[in-house]
Amino acid sequence: MGAEYLANEYAPIFIFIIIAFVMGAAPLALTYLLAEQRPNAEKRSAYECGFEAFEDARMQFDVRFYLVAILFVVFDLESAFLFPWAVVLNKIGLFGFVEMMMFLVILLVGYIYAWKKGALQWE
Repeated sequence: MGAEYLANEYAPIFIFIIIAFVMGAAPLALTYLLAEQRPNAEKRSAYECGFEAFEDARMQFDVRFYLVAILFVVFDLESAFLFPWAVVLNKIGLFGFVEMMMFLVILLVGYIYAWKKGALQWE
């Protein structure tokens, strides 16, 4: 394989990377060039949902937020796997149906475990 062959083979990837970089950098550059820049103390101040910060930002963070986020990701991926499965169900037949039911049962067991452990309780 010569250098010319590799250059031809990887040219679309290189072009894609350049286009992606331009599409990410162009809005930032245009905003900086075209937008009116008038910073003041109020714009630079920290806020939480329109309110002044209640405490220091470096306070301990409740682990339950992370737990809820992880549970959301797990069960959100479950629904993401259900859509393509439903589309090809006629093609994969009984084997695909049984495999998906096993997948759902495993997730249901995980959900019941999290429920019984109190991971979904917010006190």
